Amino acid sequence: MRTRKTVHAYAWTTALLTVCTGATADVSYQRIVNAASEPHAWLTHSGTYRSERYSSLDQIDTENVSQLKVIWAYQMTAAASGGAGLVETTPLVADGVMYITEPPSTVTALDARTGKKLWSYTPAMSEDVKHIGFPQVNRGVALLGDTVYVGTLDAHLIALDAATGAVRWRTQVGANRTGFSLTLAPLAVKDKIIIGVSGAEAGVRGFLDAYDARSGVRSWRFHTVPAPGEAGSDTWGGESWRTGGGSTWLTGSFDPQLNLLYWTVGNPAPDWNGDLRPGDNLYTCSLLALDPDTGKLQWHFQFTPHDTHDWDANQIPVLFDWGGRKLVALANRNAFYYVLDRTNGEFVTGQAYSKQTWAHGLDASGRPIVRPDTEPTYEGNLIWPSLQGATNWFSPSLDPRNGRFFVAVRLMGSTYYKADVEYEEGQPFYGGGEQAHAGDDAAGAIRALDVTTGDRLWEFPLLSPPWAGVMASAGGLVFGGSNEGNVFALDALTGKSLWHFQTGGAVRTNPMGYAIDGNQRIVTTGGRTLYVFGLR
Repeated sequence: MRTRKTVHAYAWTTALLTVCTGATADVSYQRIVNAASEPHAWLTHSGTYRSERYSSLDQIDTENVSQLKVIWAYQMTAAASGGAGLVETTPLVADGVMYITEPPSTVTALDARTGKKLWSYTPAMSEDVKHIGFPQVNRGVALLGDTVYVGTLDAHLIALDAATGAVRWRTQVGANRTGFSLTLAPLAVKDKIIIGVSGAEAGVRGFLDAYDARSGVRSWRFHTVPAPGEAGSDTWGGESWRTGGGSTWLTGSFDPQLNLLYWTVGNPAPDWNGDLRPGDNLYTCSLLALDPDTGKLQWHFQFTPHDTHDWDANQIPVLFDWGGRKLVALANRNAFYYVLDRTNGEFVTGQAYSKQTWAHGLDASGRPIVRPDTEPTYEGNLIWPSLQGATNWFSPSLDPRNGRFFVAVRLMGSTYYKADVEYEEGQPFYGGGEQAHAGDDAAGAIRALDVTTGDRLWEFPLLSPPWAGVMASAGGLVFGGSNEGNVFALDALTGKSLWHFQTGGAVRTNPMGYAIDGNQRIVTTGGRTLYVFGLR
């Protein structure tokens, strides 16, 4: 027997005040901590601090999802983005207002009921802003109190008045001339805004920062590549740590009870020539657990020691509890699925979830057992997965009711090449490259895994390797999208396709959900258009 529908509506008067009088949401830290109790809102990048990207709304279910229709759509204009960039934003929704980013660094507030634009802010940036190794993109904002926070392509963190878009403060996080950039959605934790950086492909030394939410003053910085004398420095040969990479360009997760911040770290630099950086190269390709008050490292786990294939660990860590243990799951770019104890980083289990040809498996500690002759060579070496990985930045989803972990999978191999390279500030520092085996030699899938083991439960094939994430819902559905422009809903138990909609443009966002006036909404994008779907 189906349970009673659990869409949570809030009063018309609250929403009308927000839109008509300039009133705005007050998204306190405690509201974010308790975000699961507000399924009508979407208060942080992955829905909750646990990063499940799961909606407990169930008005839209397996029986009626075929009736979904477009309620409203918002077209992102060329003027907002300079005519360039990719749309990868996850909207946030609080008290009747939706906050999105438009590439490269524009923030726009919309009426969540109608899509009417309330305000828009575009920061002034140089025409020659650097973004080495990645496109002009921005994946979203953070909300805390009555303020919206956004990172910019030229490496600034900006605080905006949520009601008007007026700038409250602007802080430089890194020097864009050396390759630093911000492309992620910040994370609000307590009274701090946590922000990571892009730039490893320019040979930066990566870090993770925390800023005081009110003043913009930096509270702490954790360098992902340790200097001599710091723990882990012995994993870098010579002076290679100075240009070691280790970007932190994807939003992390947080456990308020343990007071631990979980953040993933990208590839070492140069990407494909490991001769210039002998050693395991900590803390690249790792998951870090940090004290959010001080930035002190509590534990780490490295997925790909001495990475030479650009398999950075910038994937979303998903927190869950099972069998009395506090765990964290991550489907890694290197094609292995991992479960760790999130209290101490102990390896619990792991296995390949996609095709890979570089390792025999994982040992008892979770370290990969690397096959010989799998390094990039001057002549070229064919290895699975490609440098874009078995998955990438886009979000997985966890249905906590039945322990199913859903992930968009890229099935693609590459011929990896090694090259000689010397560091030059603000220039690409690759040390090689790849030739991806695309077209008929590549494909994609949505796969459902047992969250505790990684065993595959079902898969839904895709024509090409995807760039969009997934969201599960209490209606028994999994929402996703494809490069061919299809938004779709799958049966979470079987993977059967139940609904699809052709957007006319590639889907490169993570779905999210909210409710307004008691009506559930599903949100994603296609091309440069944001679509909001519902039953009525």
